[in-house]
Amino acid sequence: MSDAPIGSTTNPILPGSTLGVFGGGQLGRMFVEAAHQLGYKAHVFALRAGSPAGLLADHEHVGDFDDLESIQEFARRVDAATLEFENLPTDSIRAAARHTIVRPSAEVLHITQHRVREKEFLQSAGAPVGPFAAVGSLQELQTAADGIGLPAVLKTVRLGYDGKGQQIIRSVGELESAWNTVGKEECILEGYIEFTREVSVLIALNAECECVIYGPIENHHKNHILDLSLLPAPTIHPNTPKEATRIGRLVAEKLDAIGLICVEMFEKPDGELLVNEIAPRPHNSGHLTIEGCQTSQFEQQVRALCGLPLGCADSVKPAAMANLLGDLWERSEPNWKAATLGGAYLHTYGKESPRPGRKMGHLTALADSIDQAREQVLAAREALSS
Repeated sequence: MSDAPIGSTTNPILPGSTLGVFGGGQLGRMFVEAAHQLGYKAHVFALRAGSPAGLLADHEHVGDFDDLESIQEFARRVDAATLEFENLPTDSIRAAARHTIVRPSAEVLHITQHRVREKEFLQSAGAPVGPFAAVGSLQELQTAADGIGLPAVLKTVRLGYDGKGQQIIRSVGELESAWNTVGKEECILEGYIEFTREVSVLIALNAECECVIYGPIENHHKNHILDLSLLPAPTIHPNTPKEATRIGRLVAEKLDAIGLICVEMFEKPDGELLVNEIAPRPHNSGHLTIEGCQTSQFEQQVRALCGLPLGCADSVKPAAMANLLGDLWERSEPNWKAATLGGAYLHTYGKESPRPGRKMGHLTALADSIDQAREQVLAAREALSS
């Protein structure tokens, strides 16, 4: 363990130290890889043994995320810890922070894991957001719909990803059905945004207030799941790159989100940007930074956690990333011999059981133009099914 006091920002945590990550999925796995490349040991706190991250870690600690004793035992064994998903109990993060440095903080999670608090924070920070209202009953939903107008999107305030826990409401007659479908629980109603594209920016922030930004990255979804990401974002409004990076930096600094965060935004036809949500962790859209940028989002996560100078975020070449979902396995094992068609880079996540919609890996292609990179990565993915 480091001799630096918990929460110290003056003494960096140097290679040879032990870093922890809460969560055993693919984001934790790629954090472990980056930590090892920089000379750190890595411990993983996972719900089950043999997690994707745990398979590569120096130690895998198995426990429940709400077991404070287990959380603190893990925290005592690492010099600093981070996370791979934001829906950890804040009490557990506070308990861990009594024994080691934890970044991002429980205060960041308190905001970002609750959609109403997140939108209220964004408003207070001066970041642009669409219309929204908190909803706790069918009557409140009806009132909110009157104020915001329809169509609108009803979302649970907690959990929910890849379109889960969300209902589009297009008419007054659908209000009660939507309320029942989301489970009659605390929700947020958001105005439906007509947008030309979704973009994301990744922001690395360390304790010395050094900040580097990736993007904007253009994202395309299928069935509410990220399918394709492109950097640099093509066919983008001329004002979007500067405005997106301004908003991303504003959000990260106001939130004091030390580590790596993603800010997702909608670009409207006139170029106006509206923040959709914040992810206080590496993001699926940033996987292309592993080969596509001088420093990957995961190395930046390690650097920010440890108080090291941040790396250069410049692109090496235009890059495109395509997700590999479990649907690829429906008929047979993918044709792995074809995975590197056109020079694409293959990443698999070490998950045992593929199923439709489950993220099993990704491909990244680099090229002289973003159109070429997109064509190459899509051709490589298509070849997996051949």
